[in-house]
Amino acid sequence: MYAPPNLGQPTAALTPVSIVSSAPESAAPPARTALKVTSSRLDVLGGQRASVAGLLVQKTPRLALAGDVVALQELSSRGWRTLAHTRTRADGRFRITYAAHTEESVKVRLFFAGVATDAHAGHQLGRLNVYRVAEASWYGGGGSLACGGWLTSSTLGVANKTLPCGTMITLRYAGHTVRVPVIDRGPYVEGRELDLTEATKQALGFGDTGQVWMAA
Repeated sequence: MYAPPNLGQPTAALTPVSIVSSAPESAAPPARTALKVTSSRLDVLGGQRASVAGLLVQKTPRLALAGDVVALQELSSRGWRTLAHTRTRADGRFRITYAAHTEESVKVRLFFAGVATDAHAGHQLGRLNVYRVAEASWYGGGGSLACGGWLTSSTLGVANKTLPCGTMITLRYAGHTVRVPVIDRGPYVEGRELDLTEATKQALGFGDTGQVWMAA
């Protein structure tokens, strides 16, 4: 009887080879994060610095995030735009400053874009108001308004000679802030830029004449 020659092949070589999958394990989802505000200065004159201080943390477990970028952003016609940014310190705290030069009143937020292990987070701050000083007076009574409608003791708004009717203006005086529309024309006294309605005057705690901070 013929027998095939023994080629000396090891027994182990005849054992079926197991197939191991190379597919990666599913990654854990990024941890939820939060931005906490500890202080802010968002009402400034042109040339001054606005600032926001806060803390970036993981929500669960509560853990300070170090070395991550937090941005101060404004809402423009094209979406959110970064004004300034900084990195968090070892304890997760940060402070962003922004040199404000242009008169404006815009919505702002804090934003953390997120990383592989930590999800993005945002925090609405309200409005950044960059003011200039304007001379103002006030007027009351009744009658029709140049921009339409009637003036009453409860009408909020201002008179201005050049700004389009309906333009929203933010005013600040003695720690009080109001945002009101241009509803009338005037004042026609040299050197004065705004006439406040009676209701606007009362909301600001304004006197008869003086200076207010204005952002249009």
